[in-house]
Amino acid sequence: MLAAEDLAQDIFLKIFKSLNTFDRRANFQTWLISVSRNLCIDHYRSVRKERETIDRDVDANALSPSSHDPGPIAALEQRDRVVLLRRALAELPRALRVAVLMRDIQEMSYHEIAGTLGLPEGTVKSRINRGRTELARHVRRLRGNESTSPGPQREPQP
Repeated sequence: MLAAEDLAQDIFLKIFKSLNTFDRRANFQTWLISVSRNLCIDHYRSVRKERETIDRDVDANALSPSSHDPGPIAALEQRDRVVLLRRALAELPRALRVAVLMRDIQEMSYHEIAGTLGLPEGTVKSRINRGRTELARHVRRLRGNESTSPGPQREPQP
């Protein structure tokens, strides 16, 4: 909206400064529209040129964030997520927790986990699947408990 207001002001200034060039034999409305139209065209051409110049001159790969450190709020949220995940993991039965940690944290293959635990691969896959399901359930429950504890209130998750 501000650009439109600025453009309208420029049009009024241009018309005021150019009144002495108006031929009184011509239609004033036609001259007014012509001056306004030409100024708008000039404005949009300059804006387009600015965009094209910026698009050509800036290499997105060369840009870097002003800081690589997360902001304080992001750092707090990350810490809260880690604490919540650790609490939820602690509530899993040991067999499920070990399988999930080996797969999702240590990034071991099913074959490697089966060899380490001395279990069939199918059993490992089953434990990991059950462990992830239980972990998600514990996280949801713990989040629900957080919203009833003192401190900032959070909206319930659907």
